Amino acid sequence: MAAITDEEALAQIVLAARSVAVIGMVEERKAHRAAFEIPKACRERGLHVIPVNPTILISQGLTAYPDLASVPEPFDLVDVFRRSEEVEGHADEVLALPLERRPRVFWMQSGIRNEAALEKLSAVGIQVVMDRCLGVYAMRYRAKI
Repeated sequence: MAAITDEEALAQIVLAARSVAVIGMVEERKAHRAAFEIPKACRERGLHVIPVNPTILISQGLTAYPDLASVPEPFDLVDVFRRSEEVEGHADEVLALPLERRPRVFWMQSGIRNEAALEKLSAVGIQVVMDRCLGVYAMRYRAKI
């Protein structure tokens, strides 16, 4: 199965998203990094952002969780800011969630690709986006609030 690259499909994903669990989101002292700026841009366009990072407690005034299983609320998209070689473990983390808690979309940020994660997630019907910036698409297709 291939990652989603069609512009219309990407637009639909971004427009349908409501809640985004951001793996690798960083805190304010690293505000110059994409893993801070992109979630901020998503929030400015109406997406509910949930930080997921075991090394922080809070980011942008939001409680951070150590892993996806610890997030107490539903999320329909996972946005990944991790090295490509670390992504398969996060795909496994998604697959370990109960069916009703799994996201519809697994999004790998610009420069991030992992074919094994793509295959695993696509096999169970989760849409996968690789090497695309969620913030760019949010700014393109969602109005600033």
